[in-house]
Amino acid sequence: MNKLLPKVSIITVVYNDVRGIEYTIRSVMKQTYAELEYIIVDGLSTDGTLDVIDRYREEISILISEKDNGIYDAMNKGLAAATGDYVLFLNSGDELYEDMTLEKVLSSAENADIYYGETKLIDEERNIIGDRRHKTPKRFDWKSFRYGMNICHQAIYIKRSIAEPYDLQYQLSADIDWVIRAAKKANKIVNVNQYVAKYLVGGMTQKRHRQSLKERYVIFKKYYGTFTNMVNHGVIAARLILHRLKHGKTRE
Repeated sequence: MNKLLPKVSIITVVYNDVRGIEYTIRSVMKQTYAELEYIIVDGLSTDGTLDVIDRYREEISILISEKDNGIYDAMNKGLAAATGDYVLFLNSGDELYEDMTLEKVLSSAENADIYYGETKLIDEERNIIGDRRHKTPKRFDWKSFRYGMNICHQAIYIKRSIAEPYDLQYQLSADIDWVIRAAKKANKIVNVNQYVAKYLVGGMTQKRHRQSLKERYVIFKKYYGTFTNMVNHGVIAARLILHRLKHGKTRE
């Protein structure tokens, strides 16, 4: 029966994250879904991360450990190595929501081009601290990001046949461009209407927030047009102000 199931390639990119990598590996190992390929792309970590990975080597389908030119270059290496029908990028420190997540996602509908779901935010102590500020849309297409990336990268499963390489001109926001390009090709996009990922707050996008915002603006301008993008960013700013007035500064 397993031959009838679509194969999922989960790709984890990591560099010097000895604290978080084991949580991610174990969340993948515990999945009840049979047709699973697990790929780890390590940037030659020096802090003990590779020692942790070695403890689970038999559970890892492909391990690539070599220098890269940034996170999206590493992701492209994982994408090139993947053989699954679908790809999911689950970065070090992030987790699948529960043991049956893959099973629930892939059984929600047949032969979708994209599956997506909800995300919970977690802190470094693995405590759930809430939902993302951007609400996941009930229906999603390539225009849905015009007010912000409202689906977490760790919560979207894309058919490998429509997943192009990441555009390396973007250092922090290439995932937005990547999802939009895939969504433009997709004929069937399915909201699984459940939590599918736990996202560890922080990371390079937050540490270099201004640069990520500039990249996002350029990407949205490319797809949505100059004037529309300016109007949409006015909406984004207004929503952020209202959110902070109600809830304080976001940790996302």
